[in-house]
Amino acid sequence: MKDWKNKATTIAISIFLMLAMTVSLVALPIANAQTEMKTYAYIGAIPNPAGVGQDVLLHVGITTPLSSFGQGWEDLSVTIEKPDTTTQTLDSIRTDSTGGTGVIFTPDEEGTYKLQTHFPEQLTSADKQARQVPPGTVMLASDSEVLELVVQAEPAPYFSEIPLPAEYWTRPLDAQAREWYTISGSWLYTPRNMYTPYNDGPETAHILWTKPITTGGIAGGALGTAELEALGYHGFECGDAYEGKWGGRGGFWGSGPVIVGGKLYYRAGAYDRPQITHCVDLRTGEELWAKTFLDNRTITEGQLFYWDSYNYHGVYPYLWVNVGNTWNAFDAATGNWMWTINNVPSGTTVYGPKGEIYRYSINTGQARMLAWNMSAFGSMHGSWGSQVHLRTLDAEEDSERAQRAWSLNTSIPTGLTGSVRAIFFEDRVIGASVTQTEVSSWGVSLEPGDEGDLLFQKTWTPPASWAAENVSISWVAISSTGKDGVFVVFAREHRKFYGFSTETGDFLWETEPEHYLNTYVGTECLIAYDMFISTGVSGITYAYDMNTGDLLWEYHAVDPYQEILWANDWWTKPMFVTDGKLYLAHMEHSSIDPKPRGAPFICLNATTGEEIFRVNGLFRQTYWGARAIIGDSVIATMDTYDQRVYAIGKGPSYTTVTAPNIGVPLGRAVLISGSVTDFSPGTEEYGLKARFPDGVPAVCDDNMSDWMLYVYKNFPKPADVMGVDVTITVLDPNGNCYDVATTTSDAKGFYSATFTPPVPGLYTIVATFSGSEAYYSSSAEASLYVEEGTQPTAAPTATPAPMTDMYVLGLGGGAIVAIVVIGLILILMLRKR
Repeated sequence: MKDWKNKATTIAISIFLMLAMTVSLVALPIANAQTEMKTYAYIGAIPNPAGVGQDVLLHVGITTPLSSFGQGWEDLSVTIEKPDTTTQTLDSIRTDSTGGTGVIFTPDEEGTYKLQTHFPEQLTSADKQARQVPPGTVMLASDSEVLELVVQAEPAPYFSEIPLPAEYWTRPLDAQAREWYTISGSWLYTPRNMYTPYNDGPETAHILWTKPITTGGIAGGALGTAELEALGYHGFECGDAYEGKWGGRGGFWGSGPVIVGGKLYYRAGAYDRPQITHCVDLRTGEELWAKTFLDNRTITEGQLFYWDSYNYHGVYPYLWVNVGNTWNAFDAATGNWMWTINNVPSGTTVYGPKGEIYRYSINTGQARMLAWNMSAFGSMHGSWGSQVHLRTLDAEEDSERAQRAWSLNTSIPTGLTGSVRAIFFEDRVIGASVTQTEVSSWGVSLEPGDEGDLLFQKTWTPPASWAAENVSISWVAISSTGKDGVFVVFAREHRKFYGFSTETGDFLWETEPEHYLNTYVGTECLIAYDMFISTGVSGITYAYDMNTGDLLWEYHAVDPYQEILWANDWWTKPMFVTDGKLYLAHMEHSSIDPKPRGAPFICLNATTGEEIFRVNGLFRQTYWGARAIIGDSVIATMDTYDQRVYAIGKGPSYTTVTAPNIGVPLGRAVLISGSVTDFSPGTEEYGLKARFPDGVPAVCDDNMSDWMLYVYKNFPKPADVMGVDVTITVLDPNGNCYDVATTTSDAKGFYSATFTPPVPGLYTIVATFSGSEAYYSSSAEASLYVEEGTQPTAAPTATPAPMTDMYVLGLGGGAIVAIVVIGLILILMLRKR
């Protein structure tokens, strides 16, 4: 059903704004001394005809627009005569400034409905003024023509949804494919709890493309003397230990990489000069541009800002490069400067539902809370781009804009202790003081109309052992939403977590102690899918019920080869959560060199902890650089074993098929063969084309992790590699379509199958690989001609020998004498006749 319930007014504005603009361009008759003005009411219906139970959008109003946005005519009504002659009235209708608005009506029986708009007499005023009509003019009552709405049993068709892709796709995504928003998320900044929805999380380690970020991998060779020969197997510096590459980590040396609208932006290292930002198409690997921003600056964050006003609607993609309180916006498509704003107020950045930027300043000492709205500051006359682009604005000196930008300035309760821990837009602010002797928390409302109201203020007394044993206490996590959430504190030496309500501040639960190694710095926590999850130096991931603290599952990142020298499991860190999946990987604060081999990259079912895939040694992460990120359903990460950027996701496949190219006799089996290969952008690299001149074979999901190590890192070719399933379908000469064989390709991508055509004529042969979690589907066609058959010619039958010959050949001499005598007797008998 069309979602018009909450969009009627917006739709009416969008559809009929051109009418209002046209009217504004044509001189309306100016009312002279008269105090009355005739009006013309109207009504329209979309769709018409409609179906029973189908929402119908009524366009209701008069042809006279008002002078300013936000004004409207009042108390219009619509009378509806139903097919059974009963009546219904829709009343208390207010128009927008175009003079009209949208109203939803849902018919409940078949037949013809009669609808009429009624405009009641009313006066114009300063707050309700028709264009070029003086205040105080009487707008006379009017009735529209009667509209007949035909209602039938079947609903009128809507535009069909465009299904999610079954084939490899690239940007741009057509704006009509609205449903695709679910798989095309961006990574604008490091999100709270690493939760990044709107992606189809990859379920294999399949690589789309890779690019070197700097010199990487093993150094090789000997470095001078026999004593130093072992240095040859050390790797080039990877940027850890305060020298992060692949962008900064959580604010270190600028932000990490970002993804905006399908484009990946990254830089090489913290101390590289110049700081070059690379813009790469995330799905194809094509570098679109590379540049240095300003005086060697780096991207702070990305923004997708939806401007929605009576004049313009659309999303602006920005890259922000902030230097102190001077913020510079660059076009995400080109990297070109767009606008600058000086003297941005200090505070905490919060994004609104349309991607708009707010700066909240909350001073508990002065009991004051302020919010500055960048979108209100920049906009003028219902427009955005034309009001800010190619301009330098000042948040303090431009008084008109500055006054409009302060969207909130209110008092808050006194006596709030601690600091602000989280701000949830138009919901609440959560603050807390966490010490060995108390956990004091509070919540202040941000709901419109109730801003600044105290939601709760609560103090919990912890176990006496916290203070007695000098336990380190820290705040570690809070839910991604304020309502019905939790926040969690950690008693480090006790290895226990404590959960509290974001609704009331009440203590909720305490966990059992975790592994002792999780006391070390490097343990990270997040809250997602109603679970509190922790993982760290121990290499054990724990998932607890968010509301009870009960342990739901745990996962051990086992190191089977004892490469890690302090544990049986790899130190793990959460990368992100999306699509019901949790992605973990290994990194280390300051690893020795040569690095431990086989560092895992892991995808888990977030609900059960079940392993979806794990690849060892393919994507080792960096502690001091940025983590793996995801956008457009593609993971982008740097690998510190070889210093390359990798894109991981579902890629295209390529299927071929051949059949005999000469006619074959009816009744004879024919051979169908072909190949299925990986057609991802990375397979076009010369090194891979040289190794796989016929293409990189496509393999099954179960073999993908080891196969990617073989293809992209020259690891040994895995044994017993399975290809993918291929179905052979035929369209026979009689127009019948049916499957004739299913086969599996091998480690070289080759497959074959036979079938016996049942009738003569021309066949179309179709080979189909239906796709997997690593590849999208592909297919190919060939033709086969079966000749009209004739039954094979039988060998010639020999002429029978005369009876006498047979007898002569088969009898001895005595028998011949007897036959002669009998013959003479018969002759004599015949003569007597």
